[in-house]
Amino acid sequence: MSILEVQSLRKSFGATEVLKDISFTMEKGQALSVIGSSGSGKTTLLRCLNFLELPDGGTIKVGGETLFDAADPATQRERELRKKRLRFGLVFQSFNLFPQYTALKNVMLARELLAKDSLDYRQNKRAVQAQIEEEARALLEQVGLSNRMENYPWQLSGGQQQRVAIARALALKPDILCFDEPTSALDPELTGEVLRVIRSLKSSDRTMIIVTHEMAFARDVSDHVIFMDGGVIVEQGDPNEIINNPKNERTIQFLSRFN
Repeated sequence: MSILEVQSLRKSFGATEVLKDISFTMEKGQALSVIGSSGSGKTTLLRCLNFLELPDGGTIKVGGETLFDAADPATQRERELRKKRLRFGLVFQSFNLFPQYTALKNVMLARELLAKDSLDYRQNKRAVQAQIEEEARALLEQVGLSNRMENYPWQLSGGQQQRVAIARALALKPDILCFDEPTSALDPELTGEVLRVIRSLKSSDRTMIIVTHEMAFARDVSDHVIFMDGGVIVEQGDPNEIINNPKNERTIQFLSRFN
């Protein structure tokens, strides 16, 4: 069974149709790269999957469960959307860390807020907080920041801040981890450290959707590549075939900028 099934997804902003009948599937443990020019709909696709934007049409299923169906209002209730949002971790272009909190606290915060609604937290507050902190420390160590846990965002490089953001997304244990051009706000010398972390997540069978302009990275790490243009999927398939031997003229024109 596919971990993710997207069928006929559509999204418009006013008269501008940004996503037009987007359909694809993913298997558990796959890495999917989405490439395309700015304005092609890549970020809107991630925001719809994460329910930061509500699609106008189509369906989204995770693990066989229908999370969204444009024809079923019951799948669009705000309270339910908040829960469904947890199924997709999202790492933004800009790091979006809370400047008043340390790296460790940034990773712990969402888990703490969720835990406060549970009976277990009220009865075992100290133990629950200790477990959340232990897991946050392990995640920061996983992304190579074991010696930076008590630093504030302003004390970290851009690459380090983005690695904190990755750890924060992982802390919520999402089914699918989404990256929206995670290196676009970084200087070239810092890009490699973030890409190395994503590579390590791939080796641990993490299911990921990566919007990226790093073509070599997309080719080497992805199991599947989608090329979007004008709100539609123009071409998709094996990374080597799409990036090294594209068939569609629009794909060829786009990739020629990187050769």
